[in-house]
Amino acid sequence: MALLASPLLKSKPLPFSPLHKTTSENKSSTWIAFNLCGRKTKSNNIYTKHADLRRGFLTGLNRGCNRTVFVVNGVSEGATRADPEGKNFGRILLSDVVVKRRKRVFRGRKWSSLDIGTAGVVLAMHLLSFFAPFYFNWVAFWVAFGLYVVTGLLGITLSFHRNLSHRSFKLPKWLEYLFAYCGVQALQGNPIDWVSTHRYHHQYCDSERDPHSPIEGFWFSHMSWLFDTDSVNERCGGPNNVGDLEKQPFYRFLQSSYILHPIALGVLLYALGGFPFLVWGMGVRIVWVYHITWLVNSACHVWGQQAWNTGDLSRNNWWVALLAFGEGWHNNHHAFEYSARHGLEWWQLDMTWFVIKLLQVTGVATDVKLPTELQKKRMAFNS
Repeated sequence: MALLASPLLKSKPLPFSPLHKTTSENKSSTWIAFNLCGRKTKSNNIYTKHADLRRGFLTGLNRGCNRTVFVVNGVSEGATRADPEGKNFGRILLSDVVVKRRKRVFRGRKWSSLDIGTAGVVLAMHLLSFFAPFYFNWVAFWVAFGLYVVTGLLGITLSFHRNLSHRSFKLPKWLEYLFAYCGVQALQGNPIDWVSTHRYHHQYCDSERDPHSPIEGFWFSHMSWLFDTDSVNERCGGPNNVGDLEKQPFYRFLQSSYILHPIALGVLLYALGGFPFLVWGMGVRIVWVYHITWLVNSACHVWGQQAWNTGDLSRNNWWVALLAFGEGWHNNHHAFEYSARHGLEWWQLDMTWFVIKLLQVTGVATDVKLPTELQKKRMAFNS
């Protein structure tokens, strides 16, 4: 997720070697070794059974290293085990996730103008929301709630995430663009940059190239990674994974004019309801959607349960799912990232899926993707 539109640097992705299956002395565990250095592992048995797991998980970091990450029963050992050299920063509270590195974001580095602008926007929205108790009225509250649904559900979870990032379903272009515009009003960035970062998260999930993994600290995965755009460029090489969006003039227009649209909404809210509408419709609502979105990046890789053998730290977290319109069923999502439905069990509430299903029933949404029973069997722990 990016907050300000930026021409990210373009560079070639680093090389990677395929996944290899190894054996463990503990026969009850399944170990998969990921070579992160572009070197071959000792095993010649290339792991090909779980194509969904292999696709875009961990890739090479540099040619000169000798580092292998193990996944045991679906959980990255590189993220949960203590560093063999004793270099770790302890476990995250109430979790088995060990912080391997602490990225210095706020001190000891040079801040770019984009970093300063992003931090300024986040700080301004938080400061604006502090006025909420003093400018409360029910009309302003319901304006904020309505915009929370429009920008959070229709804009971020349905459009930016499931439709644009993963192409889980198709919409008529006019409706696709309308929902994407709702996402712009969440003040989380333009679609091109948002989708690029999210696709890289899946490609390098919980490795050292993940833009926001809790192996570098809970707060880094939650929000502080946003304020170091150079780090994302160095890890991922710029937005060279969004050609499908870049070739569409509408998304290029949103990228170049992004910040003007939330400003225009703020002016409109002030004209309609004065400062209370601005505080609640912009400040409170944006901060609320910020932290709900960020909890999917942080809490859903730290707290919860793993139902599928994804080989990363993704978890299903019910309370994040309630707040984030179904996005908290995050292990389900990482197991079947193409799926339009994240709450795969009948009791897993997924409001975004309900909207997609409604669009499908009415004939608006087509090519709606769901995991098959065979795909579920392949991703199960006992497969």
